[in-house]
Amino acid sequence: MTRAKKTTETITAGAQKTVEEGVEKMTKGIETAATFGQENVEAVVASSKIAAKAAESMSAEIAAYQKKTYQDSLAAAKDLTACKSVSELFEKQTAYGKSSVEGFVAEAAKLNEMYAAAAKDIFEPLTARVNAAVDSVKDYRA
Repeated sequence: MTRAKKTTETITAGAQKTVEEGVEKMTKGIETAATFGQENVEAVVASSKIAAKAAESMSAEIAAYQKKTYQDSLAAAKDLTACKSVSELFEKQTAYGKSSVEGFVAEAAKLNEMYAAAAKDIFEPLTARVNAAVDSVKDYRA
Protein backbone atom coordinates (compact mmCIF):
# COMPACT_ATOMS: atom_id res chain seq x y z
CA MET A 1 0.00 0.00 0.00
CA THR A 2 1.32 3.35 -0.88
CA ARG A 3 1.95 5.95 1.68
CA ALA A 4 -0.57 8.38 0.14
CA LYS A 5 -3.26 5.71 0.13
CA LYS A 6 -2.55 4.87 3.77
CA THR A 7 -2.66 8.55 4.74
CA THR A 8 -5.93 8.97 2.84
CA GLU A 9 -7.46 5.96 4.58
CA THR A 10 -6.34 7.25 7.98
CA ILE A 11 -7.81 10.69 7.29
CA THR A 12 -11.03 9.15 5.93
CA ALA A 13 -11.39 6.85 8.94
CA GLY A 14 -10.82 9.76 11.32
CA ALA A 15 -13.29 11.94 9.45
CA GLN A 16 -15.88 9.14 9.42
CA LYS A 17 -15.45 8.61 13.15
CA THR A 18 -15.80 12.35 13.80
CA VAL A 19 -18.94 12.57 11.63
CA GLU A 20 -20.48 9.53 13.34
CA GLU A 21 -19.79 11.00 16.78
CA GLY A 22 -21.21 14.35 15.67
CA VAL A 23 -24.36 12.74 14.28
CA GLU A 24 -24.74 10.70 17.47
CA LYS A 25 -24.39 13.82 19.64
CA MET A 26 -26.80 15.75 17.41
CA THR A 27 -29.36 12.93 17.52
CA LYS A 28 -29.07 12.74 21.29
CA GLY A 29 -29.47 16.51 21.52
CA ILE A 30 -32.58 16.44 19.34
CA GLU A 31 -34.05 13.60 21.42
CA THR A 32 -33.28 15.50 24.63
CA ALA A 33 -34.88 18.68 23.25
CA ALA A 34 -37.96 16.74 22.11
CA THR A 35 -38.29 15.08 25.52
CA PHE A 36 -37.84 18.41 27.26
CA GLY A 37 -40.48 20.01 25.04
CA GLN A 38 -42.90 17.15 25.69
CA GLU A 39 -42.37 17.49 29.44
CA ASN A 40 -43.07 21.23 29.13
CA VAL A 41 -46.34 20.52 27.34
CA GLU A 42 -47.29 17.97 30.01
CA ALA A 43 -46.55 20.56 32.72
CA VAL A 44 -48.79 23.13 31.00
CA VAL A 45 -51.57 20.55 30.68
CA ALA A 46 -51.23 19.59 34.35
CA SER A 47 -51.25 23.25 35.34
CA SER A 48 -54.36 23.86 33.23
CA LYS A 49 -56.18 20.94 34.86
CA ILE A 50 -55.34 22.29 38.31
CA ALA A 51 -56.55 25.75 37.28
CA ALA A 52 -59.82 24.32 35.95
CA LYS A 53 -60.45 22.42 39.19
CA ALA A 54 -59.62 25.51 41.25
CA ALA A 55 -61.97 27.66 39.16
CA GLU A 56 -64.70 25.07 39.61
CA SER A 57 -64.21 25.01 43.39
CA MET A 58 -64.19 28.79 43.62
CA SER A 59 -67.29 29.07 41.43
CA ALA A 60 -69.10 26.60 43.66
CA GLU A 61 -68.03 28.56 46.74
CA ILE A 62 -69.23 31.83 45.23
CA ALA A 63 -72.55 30.29 44.19
CA ALA A 64 -73.08 28.88 47.69
CA TYR A 65 -72.29 32.26 49.22
CA GLN A 66 -74.70 34.02 46.86
CA LYS A 67 -77.44 31.54 47.69
CA LYS A 68 -76.86 31.99 51.43
CA THR A 69 -76.81 35.77 51.07
CA TYR A 70 -80.06 35.72 49.12
CA GLN A 71 -81.75 33.54 51.74
CA ASP A 72 -80.43 35.72 54.55
CA SER A 73 -81.73 38.82 52.75
CA LEU A 74 -85.19 37.29 52.38
CA ALA A 75 -85.25 36.32 56.05
CA ALA A 76 -84.10 39.82 57.04
CA ALA A 77 -86.78 41.42 54.86
CA LYS A 78 -89.47 39.30 56.49
CA ASP A 79 -88.07 40.13 59.89
CA LEU A 80 -87.98 43.85 59.11
CA THR A 81 -91.59 43.87 57.90
CA ALA A 82 -92.69 42.36 61.22
CA CYS A 83 -91.20 45.19 63.29
CA LYS A 84 -93.61 46.97 65.65
CA SER A 85 -91.57 50.14 66.13
CA VAL A 86 -89.01 52.28 64.38
CA SER A 87 -86.39 51.56 67.04
CA GLU A 88 -86.92 47.81 66.58
CA LEU A 89 -86.57 48.29 62.82
CA PHE A 90 -83.27 50.15 63.24
CA GLU A 91 -81.94 47.53 65.65
CA LYS A 92 -82.78 44.66 63.31
CA GLN A 93 -81.51 46.52 60.26
CA THR A 94 -78.25 47.33 62.04
CA ALA A 95 -77.83 43.70 63.15
CA TYR A 96 -78.50 42.49 59.60
CA GLY A 97 -76.07 45.03 58.15
CA LYS A 98 -73.38 44.03 60.63
CA SER A 99 -73.82 40.29 60.00
CA SER A 100 -73.91 40.93 56.26
CA VAL A 101 -70.61 42.83 56.31
CA GLU A 102 -68.99 40.25 58.59
CA GLY A 103 -70.15 37.47 56.30
CA PHE A 104 -68.74 39.27 53.27
CA VAL A 105 -65.38 39.81 54.96
CA ALA A 106 -65.22 36.14 55.99
CA GLU A 107 -66.13 35.00 52.48
CA ALA A 108 -63.54 37.34 50.93
CA ALA A 109 -60.87 35.94 53.25
CA LYS A 110 -61.89 32.38 52.36
CA LEU A 111 -61.75 33.14 48.62
CA ASN A 112 -58.41 34.87 49.06
CA GLU A 113 -57.02 31.71 50.68
CA MET A 114 -58.48 29.62 47.87
CA TYR A 115 -56.88 31.88 45.25
CA ALA A 116 -53.50 31.75 46.98
CA ALA A 117 -53.59 27.96 47.29
CA ALA A 118 -54.71 27.63 43.67
CA ALA A 119 -51.93 29.89 42.42
CA LYS A 120 -49.34 27.85 44.32
CA ASP A 121 -50.71 24.58 42.94
CA ILE A 122 -51.09 25.95 39.39
CA PHE A 123 -47.52 27.19 39.19
CA GLU A 124 -45.95 24.11 40.79
CA PRO A 125 -45.62 22.09 37.53
CA LEU A 126 -44.38 25.16 35.66
CA THR A 127 -41.85 25.98 38.35
CA ALA A 128 -40.56 22.42 38.15
CA ARG A 129 -40.01 22.86 34.40
CA VAL A 130 -38.17 26.15 34.93
CA ASN A 131 -35.96 24.43 37.49
CA ALA A 132 -35.35 21.60 35.01
CA ALA A 133 -34.34 24.15 32.38
CA VAL A 134 -31.94 25.83 34.80
CA ASP A 135 -30.45 22.45 35.73
CA SER A 136 -30.12 21.59 32.05
CA VAL A 137 -28.19 24.78 31.39
CA LYS A 138 -25.99 24.10 34.40
CA ASP A 139 -25.29 20.57 33.14
CA TYR A 140 -24.55 21.89 29.66
CA ARG A 141 -22.11 24.48 30.99
CA ALA A 142 -20.34 21.93 33.23
